[in-house]
Amino acid sequence: MELILKQDVENLGFKDDIVTVKNGYGRNFLIPQGQAILATSSAKKVLAENVKQRAFKEAKLIEDANKLAEAIKGLEIKIASKVGTGDKLFGSVNNINVAEAIAKSGTEVDKKYIKVIGGSVKRLGKYNASVRLHREVVADITFEVVAEK
Repeated sequence: MELILKQDVENLGFKDDIVTVKNGYGRNFLIPQGQAILATSSAKKVLAENVKQRAFKEAKLIEDANKLAEAIKGLEIKIASKVGTGDKLFGSVNNINVAEAIAKSGTEVDKKYIKVIGGSVKRLGKYNASVRLHREVVADITFEVVAEK
């Protein structure tokens, strides 16, 4: 079943993408939730026209996202956490903690667009994360987990 996404759907695609999904997933979840419409020939023509009209605005958004990516890459992010024996943390550090650390530096990034490599961090050290600022712009950042004093 071919569908046109009306909004970003995690692990499937971005708004205005044409995706192929199983019939049950499309008919029973995506369409009733208002996240997609059927990709008929007329709907595809309307989509193509809308994408063409939005191309200039999209270029401006990509430019802004690239500027934000450069600003984020230059940050030195340190996240303080309580430490037990050795270098093992009490709890873990995840995308929420990284988003809060970035926000302290003055740049707001939604936590759902941050992916910590490996899911969550449970030890001290340097780690990587990727921040998706736009469908075409992804910034890779490095953060360090340090012992809380």
